[in-house]
Amino acid sequence: MGVTYKYFGAPDGATAARVPISMRPEELGGDELGMNGMFTKIKPETMAAMVLTGIQGVPLSKVPPLELVVLHPDYAVVKLPMTVVDPLRDIGEEAVGAAAFIWSTVPDRGGPRDAFNVYQLLHEWQDFSHRLHEAGHQPYCLVWP
Repeated sequence: MGVTYKYFGAPDGATAARVPISMRPEELGGDELGMNGMFTKIKPETMAAMVLTGIQGVPLSKVPPLELVVLHPDYAVVKLPMTVVDPLRDIGEEAVGAAAFIWSTVPDRGGPRDAFNVYQLLHEWQDFSHRLHEAGHQPYCLVWP
């Protein structure tokens, strides 16, 4: 059995830290943890690298580390930099396609390798970015086995 990642938005780290305990979206003031949350098998550091490398042109070695919010024996919560979701709000279809292609050609990296799968994933992240922005939230990821 692998690790599961649940991406969600929260106004601050204290609220994000309470999410695994409550798992109630109304505490977040939005639906990021409800039907529109993002369950995936893709690591948050891979998502960060995918966006920053493909869209921002940041070299893989310069992708910033994630911030640990909670480390519990059963789960962890990490905060992703806003630079992972903000650039997605302002790009068009061509830029998403180019980013997917760029990521599919980066050597020595984890995550999806097929450009079309990356393209679909970036579109999901684009929608997620819009929801976070509208709610005034920051991106977090709940990690549990």
